[in-house]
Amino acid sequence: MSEPRLQRLIPVRRKTSAQRRPARLMPVWAALAGTFTVAVTVLTITVWAGFALLGVHGFQHEKRLSSSTFFDLVKLAFAVVAGIAGVVALVISYRKQRLTEEADLREATKLHTDRFTAATAQLGSASPAVQLAGVHALAGLADDAPTRALRQTCIDVLCTYLHLPYDPDPAPDGLPADADPGLVKEHAAACHTYRSLREVRHTVIRVITIHLRDGTEVSWQGHDLDFTGVAFDGGDFTGAVFTDNPAKNLHGRVSFQDTTFTGGVVNFGGAKFTGGEVDFRRTKFTGGEVDFRRTKFTGGEVDFENAKFTGGRVDFGNANFISGKVNFGNADFTSGKVYFRGAKFTGGRVDFGNANFTSGKVNFRNADFTSGKVNFGGAEFTGVWVDFGCAKFTGGRVNFRGAKFTGGRVTFGAAKFAGGKVYFGGAKFAGSRVDFRRAYFITGEVHFGHAQGDVAPLGLMGIGSVVRGAPATWTLQPSTPPSQTRPDTAAQ
Repeated sequence: MSEPRLQRLIPVRRKTSAQRRPARLMPVWAALAGTFTVAVTVLTITVWAGFALLGVHGFQHEKRLSSSTFFDLVKLAFAVVAGIAGVVALVISYRKQRLTEEADLREATKLHTDRFTAATAQLGSASPAVQLAGVHALAGLADDAPTRALRQTCIDVLCTYLHLPYDPDPAPDGLPADADPGLVKEHAAACHTYRSLREVRHTVIRVITIHLRDGTEVSWQGHDLDFTGVAFDGGDFTGAVFTDNPAKNLHGRVSFQDTTFTGGVVNFGGAKFTGGEVDFRRTKFTGGEVDFRRTKFTGGEVDFENAKFTGGRVDFGNANFISGKVNFGNADFTSGKVYFRGAKFTGGRVDFGNANFTSGKVNFRNADFTSGKVNFGGAEFTGVWVDFGCAKFTGGRVNFRGAKFTGGRVTFGAAKFAGGKVYFGGAKFAGSRVDFRRAYFITGEVHFGHAQGDVAPLGLMGIGSVVRGAPATWTLQPSTPPSQTRPDTAAQ
């Protein structure tokens, strides 16, 4: 990797006129005049207020000036002169301080620029060892940056490095046993290069994550993180805090848009996404494992619209979604496994509208939906197992309007609906199995207005449930109360 190639990819941030040149200080005469005017105005107001409080309506006139009055006037004159001199001294001192601070900032910026040039040269080296040194040099430079904008530039360069293409894993076991020795040697060199560059990339992710965790010495929370289009084959974001907090002047934007997770383990376990928008639109999960277990999403929006889950494993087990919106609209779940087991959705909205579930498994077992809305409107379930077993729906609404169930199965075994409503209006059931057996309702309702299909979902007559609009051809069967359910079958 050449340095010019890296330099072309380094993001360029346009500077405003105020950033391109230092602020011009007010001339001395203008500063003094302004300060003197303010001082006289304040003095006048103070004297007038004192007269008003003391009830003074005029002055006693004297034809001859006494010595005591004369000395009082002299002292007053000296006090006024001393006050003016003090004001002048303060203005001059303030200007000197400002000039010194600007000089220090210019010197710090120049030093930062020199270090930045050296660090990017290291990162653009052909040697992975030198690149590693460049990663740590840029991280240290970001920590020492004199301004937030300069720190952001260093972070941008580290993120940009991940955008650089590199050859995929050459598969060390891919050669036959009788391969040509020259080919074996060439293949071994390719494996070594791949592993070296992979270590550099994972070091970049690890360095960024360390600075995003709570309690770090220098925090990068609230800065922009642009991973758009990056191919991840592993990486550790454990415990990172992605935050957008206007109260603390933190306005970071996090983008994983169009990224590809191709293998290895990418770990977001225990991470926190607070406020703002986290963008996973059009992300492709094609292999390996992406771990969101125990991740906390608070407020804001997490957007997986048009994402494709076509293999591997994506795990949101025990994740906590609080208010805000989680959007999987038009997502494509094809083979692979997606787990929301034990996840908690509190308030807000979870949207799987028009998502496509084809083969594989989507697991919501033991998930807890409290108030808010869960939307599967227009989703298609084809040959897939979607498991809501033992899930809890407390208040709020679950919407399957216009959904299509073709083959596969959707199970609500032992799920609990307390006070909420489930809508299947206009849904189509063709050769699939939708199972409410062992589910139970507490003052809940299930609506099937204009639903189509020859086979009714199983076990709809739950405890206290109200089923509305079911087709006349359906024969509704009662659900087995939880107390009559055998432990071994309830756990399946």
